[in-house]
Amino acid sequence: MTEGVYKIVEVVGVSEKSWEDAGRKAVEAASGSIRDLRVAEVVKLDMKVEGGKVAAFRARVALSFKLEA
Repeated sequence: MTEGVYKIVEVVGVSEKSWEDAGRKAVEAASGSIRDLRVAEVVKLDMKVEGGKVAAFRARVALSFKLEA
């Protein structure tokens, strides 16, 4: 990272296909309202279970972006 101050926020992406897809969706959705995303770190993976079967994959992602001066 270059010099500066960075903010970290967490978002959760959800997908019926995979954890990778859930993480991708989280980053893509956040990039629509957060400028200059720098790093995405998956901090937790879990699944939604319904009727004893996996219904969705969830990825909690920590995103960092540089604060504007």
